[in-house]
Amino acid sequence: MSRIPLQTADTAPAASQALLGQVQAAFGATPNMFRAVANSPAALASMWGSFGALGKGSLPARLTEQVAVAIADRNRCEYCLAAHTLLGKNAGASEHEMADAQAGRSADPATAAALAFALKVVDRRADITDADITALRNAGFTDEGIVELMAHVALNLFTNYVNIAFDVPVDFPAVKLRQAA
Repeated sequence: MSRIPLQTADTAPAASQALLGQVQAAFGATPNMFRAVANSPAALASMWGSFGALGKGSLPARLTEQVAVAIADRNRCEYCLAAHTLLGKNAGASEHEMADAQAGRSADPATAAALAFALKVVDRRADITDADITALRNAGFTDEGIVELMAHVALNLFTNYVNIAFDVPVDFPAVKLRQAA
């Protein structure tokens, strides 16, 4: 059970209601994560705006969903792991590719570089080196893509922390974390 109320279009603060309508229209339902965040119109606007802006970025959805599952597994966020596994498959990734991404692996060199970078940012709290940026450039990433990748890492940390801290019930098909705590 969620530690904070899961808002609906009827119970959410007035400033969250229109955004929840946009979420509902985009997903065909209102995922519990957005219902939890709707307690704060500012937080919901930030989260929804970030998804929208980054969705129009230069990085392909398939890659960003693979990054999301790697981060979710590392942070032990069952909610984000379930949601982004489904979204990754919807973006064209196979079940095998999503499972590999969950483990921080990919047969594609650019995806492998992005996953390694994202997990290093998470593990080292962004204490990266020149060599880490060079590895991304060598894998074909532009400076635009590198900055967007960092933005995706930050957004995933935000969503992971929301779901873990508030114990948001998973409303996507469950995916098993790689290792028990």
